[in-house]
Amino acid sequence: MVQLGIERLLDAERHQVAGRKAAVVTNYTMCDGQLAPVIDRLQNAFPAEISALFGPEHGVRSDAREGESVESGTDEHSGLPVFSLYGEVRTPMPEMLAGLDVLIFDLQDIGSRYYTNLSTLAAVMGACEQAQVACLVLDRPNPISGRREGRLVQDGFTSFVGQLPVPARHGMTMGEMARWIRRTRLPGLDLSVVPLSGWEREMYLDETGLPFVPSSPNTTGVDMMTLYPGTCLAEGVNVSVGRGTAKPFELIGAPYIDGFALAQAFNRQGLEGIRARPVFFRPWRSEYAGQLCQGVQLHVTDRRRLSSWRAGITVLQTVHDLYPADFAFTVPEHGRPFFDLLAGSAELGRSILEGRGPGFCEGEAPDLEQFQQETAPDLLY
Repeated sequence: MVQLGIERLLDAERHQVAGRKAAVVTNYTMCDGQLAPVIDRLQNAFPAEISALFGPEHGVRSDAREGESVESGTDEHSGLPVFSLYGEVRTPMPEMLAGLDVLIFDLQDIGSRYYTNLSTLAAVMGACEQAQVACLVLDRPNPISGRREGRLVQDGFTSFVGQLPVPARHGMTMGEMARWIRRTRLPGLDLSVVPLSGWEREMYLDETGLPFVPSSPNTTGVDMMTLYPGTCLAEGVNVSVGRGTAKPFELIGAPYIDGFALAQAFNRQGLEGIRARPVFFRPWRSEYAGQLCQGVQLHVTDRRRLSSWRAGITVLQTVHDLYPADFAFTVPEHGRPFFDLLAGSAELGRSILEGRGPGFCEGEAPDLEQFQQETAPDLLY
């Protein structure tokens, strides 16, 4: 069984926190291998040291919706003050870090750059360097293995769903990401990573012996996380991704779609490791809330042969080709279209409109090779 960073800290690395004024970037979905909340374990182990909590998107209680602003306050369970990093600010302010010796970071990533915990990690590390506060990252597995897919974020397209030039599926742990960010961008940061024990790069979460705990409200399992680097792109298009259903990011649909036609057209393309079936669903919230949608559920049949990024692009291209008069990218509220921020460039959106979206995937090899070379010194496993 894989041993988590939090467990290794408490087993053999207590000196990294003992006697130091500390705060923790985490939430109550973060547990040890026996499902004890990390907040409880740290507060019990270091009652004099832990002085505050910092909450990412969805908040310390992980009860806020995606994109919903979260206020700072006090955590009733622990009694600790909570500074929100997904409200008025997304980077710790100097006054939040005042008096701290170390800021502990323990958040689960799901292996994709769109998942905002990675952007929170980068923001926290930058603030710690500026404030001369040490940063201690407690590592967790990449739940969808060390496989990489996709293109890098291009200059001018960075955002909180693509803060760093990494592929859509990056194949790294948070501890490895922290080492790469520190080495390439924050040389003045005092960073320590408590690594995992027993994790190997080909492992998916359900092969680690660790329990599955949803790390955000729409994180529902390994298949969902495996599909997410591709299907999250649909958040920038006028379709439902299944938010407000039991299968977010496994469903793609809209009132204007014929699910049988979409399933047939998608399956005809013969992508490995995946199969679509027609579905009817009525989301209770988010896009098309309360409306009957038709579409597909994407079923992972062989995750080690599946390119989720290619599958996500292919299903969007298929929707476009079947319904060109209905298909549309969501209108930008500020600046660039959200689809372009997810894609990391404007090229993919243009490619889909021109009927050549899957061809965009052919350009990933140079980007992945560049990223592999750049991050090789920072890999721990």
